[in-house]
Amino acid sequence: MTTVLQVVGLTLTTFGVSFLLIAALGVWRLPDVLSRLHALTKADSAGLALIALGAACLKGRPDSLLVLGLCVVLVALSGVTIGHLIARAHLSEGDLE
Repeated sequence: MTTVLQVVGLTLTTFGVSFLLIAALGVWRLPDVLSRLHALTKADSAGLALIALGAACLKGRPDSLLVLGLCVVLVALSGVTIGHLIARAHLSEGDLE
């Protein structure tokens, strides 16, 4: 059972890191602020959730899932809030490019 949890944990962590790398590539390659912001906020939340699940599987204790879940929720809420504030400030300038 421990080997199965390690394989699942490493797989989830690898997918999470892949999401974050794709988000970084999107921030680098996309043309405007709103597209970059969309790529960053979506992949940031998904990538962190996958990494947290992978870490919980690697740890193997149920109490670590609570702490990691709280971290994921707080980062997701702050990412959405910051993304909204950046988009709103960008749109209020009147520059849509």
